Amino acid sequence: MKKESIDDVINDLRSRRDCLSLAHEAIKAKSDQYNKVIIILSLVTGAIESTKIKMGWNNNGVALIPIFMSSIIGMISALAKFEDFPTKMETLVQAISLLTNTLTKARNHAELDEDLLTEYHASLQANETSLYPDIRKTYLKQAHKNLLCIMAQESKYYNNIKKVNAGQKMDIKCDSDSDINSNSTDNILIDIPRQDLEHGEKIELTSGLDISEPPISKRKLPLIKEEIEQL
Repeated sequence: MKKESIDDVINDLRSRRDCLSLAHEAIKAKSDQYNKVIIILSLVTGAIESTKIKMGWNNNGVALIPIFMSSIIGMISALAKFEDFPTKMETLVQAISLLTNTLTKARNHAELDEDLLTEYHASLQANETSLYPDIRKTYLKQAHKNLLCIMAQESKYYNNIKKVNAGQKMDIKCDSDSDINSNSTDNILIDIPRQDLEHGEKIELTSGLDISEPPISKRKLPLIKEEIEQL
């Protein structure tokens, strides 16, 4: 799709940069899984070796366990090396850096010019050569979805700000009511009669506590009868 305005270029660069970031995140997560398994198996092998020496286990079955564990660790390490995670992540980091620099320059431009178009085309080239087409399609689709959700949330946020300034009801739903239902005394709401505010707004707080008047105690003090001594 041809980009004819600076806003189109900015939106396209944002989505493509997020696409590469998602791909980098997925590759790093997979690499971390390999490394975690290798670390755990290495620690288990060391524990078995230490236990064998401490307990004096010299039979052939126990002696074979560290050999099998070492072979498994070697196979996993070979698979991780075959995946070549560092090279893939380095390629993505370089492409992300190029896209970020181009995006920063595009945001500082008021209109689309030849120099910016040249850098934009270089960024497209880096994006297209850093990932295979099928993988790029998957992550680009997810990046588009994320950006649309962020824009929708931002629009809702600014609309709520306008409603608050106008004294209208907000369209917001809290994830948890723990702040209201908390037993802490810091969250107690006090019954206050309706009061007119400066801008004609009215506020009414409801709660089970009313301190507008001092509490009336039903406890009665005992009557003390005093005997009058007659002189």
